[in-house]
Amino acid sequence: MGNENKADIPARYDLNAKWDACLDLGLRRFVYSSFAGAFTGLLLFRSPVTRWASVAFGAGVGIGSAYSECSHKFDGSPPKLTPSLSEFPPPKV
Repeated sequence: MGNENKADIPARYDLNAKWDACLDLGLRRFVYSSFAGAFTGLLLFRSPVTRWASVAFGAGVGIGSAYSECSHKFDGSPPKLTPSLSEFPPPKV
């Protein structure tokens, strides 16, 4: 009976679902990227400092990509990076 109110909220306005998805995405990308950085550090570097730097870099990449995708989930569609051809006037000959 308590689930009747949740059915009334459209998916694009359900903030609880968006927060859950973003926390899940952020945690997953943080862990997977950290493991990838640790594995790369073990393969490529000898010094413990550079290995930890590789782990930190991987964690940063994971958090950054999760933040980017979550901001698109909350704000709507991702921004258009390239302008369309209709925005420019035709060249004068």
